[in-house]
Amino acid sequence: MSQERLLDMVVSVMLTAGYEVSERCSLRPRSFDLIAGKGDVLLVIKVVSHIDSVSEEISRDLDAIARHLGASPLIIGERARDADLERGTVYVRYGIYAIGPATLYDFLVERVPPLIYAQPGGLYVNINGEILKDLREKRQLSLGDLARHLGVSRRTISKYEDGMSTTLDIAIQLEELFDEAVVEAIDLLSYVPTTPAAAEAPPSGPLVDFERMGVEVHQMRRAPFQALAVVQEERILTCFGTAQKTVRRAALIGNISQIAKTHAICVLSDYKKQKRIGRTLVIGEEHLRTLEDGSDLIDMINQ
Repeated sequence: MSQERLLDMVVSVMLTAGYEVSERCSLRPRSFDLIAGKGDVLLVIKVVSHIDSVSEEISRDLDAIARHLGASPLIIGERARDADLERGTVYVRYGIYAIGPATLYDFLVERVPPLIYAQPGGLYVNINGEILKDLREKRQLSLGDLARHLGVSRRTISKYEDGMSTTLDIAIQLEELFDEAVVEAIDLLSYVPTTPAAAEAPPSGPLVDFERMGVEVHQMRRAPFQALAVVQEERILTCFGTAQKTVRRAALIGNISQIAKTHAICVLSDYKKQKRIGRTLVIGEEHLRTLEDGSDLIDMINQ
């Protein structure tokens, strides 16, 4: 399937599920393709044919954007290594969930969450340890009894009851034995970063003025906005540079800001006036230097 058709499919699923979807990010380099929102849920989506093509750098940017926007990152693709992505199975790329479009449809439209995740060595599931222990005790089975039935150690059963994951084969045996579900579903919208936030480079250009005003600044590497600024819990998607290189980003980050419920601003080094392109405020660097603190910046954006 072509990249364009895969993107069309993902957009169709999101719209069917009632999400508002941003314009496609066509600027290069890019760490994501779409932003989608519904109520308090925000998704940062990367669409690729082969999930192995998502580099560590792209994953770091996805992670940074998700952290600072309060969003969940998702990679949607068709293949991993030499095989198609299995329906109902979650893959992981540098700590970020990767799924096929069919799994996305099942989760968002049919409300059927995936249960299985793929790791080197096979397919695994998360066991609800409390349910497993309760079922074992109701059957009056000791740890050793259950261990012998499954062909594992007593210590392994104890770890399952403490929440350790297991293979799909063991999970099937458990559910057949107790005739009840013990596998926990995977919540694709509950993103928990598994690694510390990447170190950020010292601010440069207009970002120096942002910090002077007490504005918290987080730089992005491959997003259409070069930084995400935070002022009193208000978030601002920010781009900067010359008019020729930057103005074409203005409409896109304005559209993204609408979905993400943020503000958007472009600061131009060769511009002296002030105008709006869609939802994005466009100003010159000299104008930025006249502001004293972050509240002045928010006031100017809200005018």
